[in-house]
Amino acid sequence: MGYRVVALYGHDQKSADVASKELGAESTAIQVDVSSPEEVSRVANRIINEYGAPRILVNNAGRNIDKPLTEISDSDWRAVLDTNLSGPFYMARSFAGPMLEAGGGSIINIAATTGIRPRFNGVNYCSSKAGLLHLTKCLALELAPKIRVNSLIPGMIDTEDMRMRVQNAPAEHRESMFTSIPQERIGTPEEMADALEFLAGDESRYITGQKLIVDGGQFMW
Repeated sequence: MGYRVVALYGHDQKSADVASKELGAESTAIQVDVSSPEEVSRVANRIINEYGAPRILVNNAGRNIDKPLTEISDSDWRAVLDTNLSGPFYMARSFAGPMLEAGGGSIINIAATTGIRPRFNGVNYCSSKAGLLHLTKCLALELAPKIRVNSLIPGMIDTEDMRMRVQNAPAEHRESMFTSIPQERIGTPEEMADALEFLAGDESRYITGQKLIVDGGQFMW
């Protein structure tokens, strides 16, 4: 799309190096813990000073610690909420002002279907993603008309994590994981990228405060 990409990562230096190599000279990878307001403020100041205000902000960091309710520790709760919900808040707070001054842009929060429909052993993750959906609406209302804010919700996508989930699922549940999808297949990372580009581009210029579910029709909400 012609943008310079500043990719923030937490700990996976190897993946950051691969991404930088694929994107080439028009990319920069910076390590940051988005659950820390101090670190987010620091990296935001660096980005704005070096490159100016972003046109597109994608909040894609996620943390998942699945356990039954009675086994979730305080640190398990905070680690997931701080990354999945507080992180996008810190990022939006740091960049919204400069984005408004620069004329606006688009914020895209990567949410999850579990923010709408709960699942077992995921009270911290589900709560964080439900909060992210409402944070999206609040930001869309407050930052309009210059900044659009939407949620992108992936269904079952062909990633390493999803393959592991399918592999570890009980045999009697594996078939139902796919038959519940009207298109009878899981999605590809490229299809998620297409949806992200739609929300980032002018084609969605009259869309804000919404959730785009890309899941082959599995959840028709």
